[in-house]
Amino acid sequence: MYYLFKNKTLRSFIFRNVVRLILIFITFIYILPFIWMLSTSFKDDRELFLFPPKWFPWPPVWQNYNKALQRFPFFKYLKNSAIITVGALIGTLLSCPLVAYGFSKIRWKGRDFFFYLMLSTMMLPGAVTIIPTFMIFKTLGWINTFLPLIVPAFLGGGAGSIFLVRQFFNTIPDDLVDAAKVDGASDLQIYLRIVLPLAKPVLFLISLFTFLGAWNNYFGPLIYLTDENKYPLSLGLPTFFSLYGTYWNQMMAAATMSVIPTIIFFVIAQKYLIEGIKITGIKE
Repeated sequence: MYYLFKNKTLRSFIFRNVVRLILIFITFIYILPFIWMLSTSFKDDRELFLFPPKWFPWPPVWQNYNKALQRFPFFKYLKNSAIITVGALIGTLLSCPLVAYGFSKIRWKGRDFFFYLMLSTMMLPGAVTIIPTFMIFKTLGWINTFLPLIVPAFLGGGAGSIFLVRQFFNTIPDDLVDAAKVDGASDLQIYLRIVLPLAKPVLFLISLFTFLGAWNNYFGPLIYLTDENKYPLSLGLPTFFSLYGTYWNQMMAAATMSVIPTIIFFVIAQKYLIEGIKITGIKE
């Protein structure tokens, strides 16, 4: 025991491995529901309620996916989810960096006041603003359309995304921007040619957050959409579950298919995700 406390290398080795074991255990807890969902999607009806449960069904029943597609209008809901998600992504990527640039690199009276005022909206619970927001969209005639789920993304993409992008822009030296102004570049040229090309990591970061938020959004479609033909997957899946609640294997097959686009997007963006988190965490 005395040798352990005196030997820094051994102590560091033990500490690192203990931390790794804890992280592996926590990761396993988080991934366990997904493993159970995937496993159940390949089970035969007789294997659903076995105890102890059968984690790796063999042979896998691929027909569960075919039956789920027959019972469940997956591709119709997938198209609706894609329209909403792509629209929100485009709106966020167009407006969020522009707003953040105005809060970071353009000097104007009251800039900090309005920035903190915008940040204060993050403290408001969504339940407080849902009724006035619904009335605005109803007055505009946007109920039962995709517009309430897409248009707000064109208004900055949310205070949290603006804050992250602004933090990144603050890491870009002001001398670089001033030098461009001396050369005769306008603010728009500086934004498009200098600042925006450097912002790839943080843009991937907010893209991932926007994708997850739009793809998994349940409350918004529930409030604004009344036609089942316009339901996204996040709202269509519960409808499927309520109609075919006893077909657990087919339910899990439909749920597995619905998370595949999220996994693909994450795999593509994970490199920039870590880099974006590191950069936006730098203090001013």
